[in-house]
Amino acid sequence: MGRTIPSFRIASEIEEGKWRPFRSVLDKKDRKMFDEMFSYARLHNPDCMLSCCLMSICCQIQKLW
Repeated sequence: MGRTIPSFRIASEIEEGKWRPFRSVLDKKDRKMFDEMFSYARLHNPDCMLSCCLMSICCQIQKLW
């Protein structure tokens, strides 16, 4: 049985791919931070809906501060 929507993991990989052109113009320091933001989203994929991934990133950043 096929799925009509991709899993959150697949959807987040697709979204990350859409941001690659933006990532490529960042300097090394900012690129590292940008990559960390997406890793936080992947960390929270199992317990969030796609629309909540941005909130998950923000919460993770707040924990680091």
